[in-house]
This record gives sequence, structure tokens and C-alpha cells, in this order.
Amino acid sequence: MKHYLKTFIIAGAAVLGACTAKATSADNAAEASEPKEVIVGAERTDLYLDKLKDKRVALFSNHTGKIGDKHTLDVMLENGINVVTLFSPEHGFRGDADAGEHVASGVDGPTGIPIASLYDSKQERMPKAEIMDGIDVIVCDIQDVGLRFYTYYCSMVDLMNAAKKYGKEFMVLDRPNPNGMYVDGPILDMKYESGVGRLPIPTVHGMTLGELAKMVNGEGWLREGGEVDLSVIPCDNYTHATRYRLPIAPSPNLRDMLAIYLYPSTCYFEATPVSLGRGTDFPFLVYGHPDMKNRDFEFTPRSVPGAKNPPQLDKLCHGVDLRGISEEEAIAQGINFEYLIDAYRDLGMGDKFFRSFFELLIGRGDIRQMIEDGKSAAEIKATWAGDVEKFKAQRAPYLIYPEN
Repeated sequence: MKHYLKTFIIAGAAVLGACTAKATSADNAAEASEPKEVIVGAERTDLYLDKLKDKRVALFSNHTGKIGDKHTLDVMLENGINVVTLFSPEHGFRGDADAGEHVASGVDGPTGIPIASLYDSKQERMPKAEIMDGIDVIVCDIQDVGLRFYTYYCSMVDLMNAAKKYGKEFMVLDRPNPNGMYVDGPILDMKYESGVGRLPIPTVHGMTLGELAKMVNGEGWLREGGEVDLSVIPCDNYTHATRYRLPIAPSPNLRDMLAIYLYPSTCYFEATPVSLGRGTDFPFLVYGHPDMKNRDFEFTPRSVPGAKNPPQLDKLCHGVDLRGISEEEAIAQGINFEYLIDAYRDLGMGDKFFRSFFELLIGRGDIRQMIEDGKSAAEIKATWAGDVEKFKAQRAPYLIYPEN
């Protein structure tokens, strides 16, 4: 695999250097300052392929489950792993379905392996007994973005519950969290548990899926209590301070890193009539509405792959372009309600501005009223400062990677 080659080259270079001339201290300092390339869990095949030999494997993944230019599924098959089932999340196994769209079960065209969709109905997303009876271990390899309302981790928790119920093993091939450098937002009030909020965690939890799986086990968050038989294959050369740039867009409308960094602030427009740019070339990077006033920026959402029926379809929207914000500024602001408050005050719709989905996204029942009462973004953010500190202490035993 690629990391074997890197190790050999580095080792060979070290021997050659010892046999010739010593590097200068300046050279050494420059080399030490260069960040090492992050190696994702799936790439560390020496740590998990032997564990999967002679087992019936179900792989939970999608288009992000890559080792270089190969899908983890293909690497498993090439190494003789008996993959009998594929579990697919929101957007499907190949990652091309709309947000929230029901994805039918079927067969993966390139491999012929059956796909069991976790997003094919409004029912509880628990695999059927006949599927679970035919497997020994579920392997999770998928790129999450570290938000409580991003549904990939919800599907992982559903599968952990299934593995516990049916006595199966569960393995996470870990990947970095691109929003893993901070924690922000209120802890979910579990009366708002839903398909966009499965655990009592803050909106931005700052954990990888491997760390989160450990926390689910350790905190007794599985539906039937107890722990699943869990193993985590960790990333190498990763810390929570790492600015990991995703090599593949994790879903159709999170297309670049700025969108991923602004996602904790702009996703709340999903629970309003305001467009956040679905159906344009810049989703999650703008917001607007046909009735917003005195705005220089305009855009018109269209029906496109990944956004077939976006809000304000074919209507000229007036609004705000956030693409001038730097990535560092977007990270530093964390959850910023200024954008939502700006649109709320402009449109003057009162409570009709919000849908009930808003409480599911933010995870508390009082924040809508704060906005209606004229509270500032900073005042609202201050209300969950205690939740952030509480959660940081709670998650500490489950962290796999240094925080800096």
C-alpha cells in the first residue's frame, strides 16, 4: 500500500544520509517543521485485514471511502475479504442522491454486492434480521464532517445498535474530522432526538467517528445499553489541530472547505424559507430570499443533480455572498447566528420564519424565542458556553488524538 512505500523511501533516505554528509541544522529544522501527511485508518491495511479474514463482512461506506484512488471495498475484495453486504447512508453508496431523499436498496453495479440502504424509508433505520444473520462484522469507513445534524454518524450509531442487538462485531476505519479543532453549540435536548440528532452532544462535537463510537459505548448510549464489540483503526499523523482538507466532497452540496467551515452557521436556513444556495454553484456559501431588501447580491436556484427541488426554485433571490470570508475566519467564528438573524429581521415574518425543523437542528427549544426577542448572536452563543465545557470534560476519556 502507499504508506509502506513512503516508509521505505524515508528509511532509505535516512541510511543514505548517514553514509554521506550530515544534514545541516537548518535542513533538519525545515524537515521537522513540515507536517506529515495524514494516513487514514482505511489505508492502514496491516492493522485490520487479518482481523477480517474468514469473516462475513458488511461495509458501511460511500464514495468517500477511498484509499488513494481505490475504494476501500475494492481493496478488501482484492485481499480476499468476504464482503457480503454494503450499507449505504444518506446520498447513497455512490454519493449522488439528494439530501433527505429515500435511497432504494439494490445491488452495487461494479461489484454485484447487495446494498442495504439505511435511508430507504421513514421507518427506524435498523437492518433486517435476515441481513444481520448473514454477517459477522460491520466495518464503517465514511468521511464525516463533525456536525450533530450531519447524518452519517447517525447511521453509524444505528448500525452500532444493530451490531449490539444481534451480537456482531463493529469496526471503525477512522478518518479525520475537518471541523475537529473546536467544540461549539448546545448539547442536544433528547426530546428533539431525530434523524438529524441522535446523541446528547453539541452541534460541533470536535470528534472523529472512531472517537464518537468509543463515547457511544462508554457513555451507555446504545439503545439496549451495554457495549458493542468495538475496534477502531486510528488515523496516523493526525491531531485535532490538523487542518485536514477533504480530498472528496462528502456530499453533493458541501463542495469545498469553506462550505464545510460555514456549514455550522448556514445549515439553519434549512429550517426557514431562505435559500442557502442549493441549486447554485455555491451551496452553503450564500443566503437569500426573493423578498430580502437592499441587497446587491442576487442568485437564482435551479433544479440540478443533488438539488432537484431546492428552496425558492427558479426565483430571483436577493441576499448575501459569504465567499469572501477566509477559511480561518470561518473556523474562528464557529456557529455564527448573525446570518440567520439578519435574514429574520429583514423578512419581518415573525414566527412564520421558522419551521419545526429548526429545533431539531439547534437541539433546544428556547433559541427561536431568543431570536424573536431580539437577542444578539453573541448573547445566544453565550447560553451554551457551559454545555461546551461540560462536553469537553465528558469526551476527554474517549479522545484518540492529541488536541494540539
